[in-house]
Amino acid sequence: MNTIDTFHDSVELHGRPSGRRGFVDRVVFVLRAIARQIDRMLERRRGRLALLEMTDEQLKDIGISRCDAHREGIRPFWD
Repeated sequence: MNTIDTFHDSVELHGRPSGRRGFVDRVVFVLRAIARQIDRMLERRRGRLALLEMTDEQLKDIGISRCDAHREGIRPFWD
């Protein structure tokens, strides 16, 4: 058994991926986290736009004034 085989066996025994695979896993993790954050921001924006489209009666049902709905609706999506 040579040194490379020993190192390779050691990595497999500890259950850690090789350096390249670990890097790819981290990149995928970060990209998924970014995608989730963007999805949350867009969902928040859709909800705010829905407030702007509600009638006064609908806003009254949920306990929000037209002024509050407008103030919330014009906020930027990242806020």
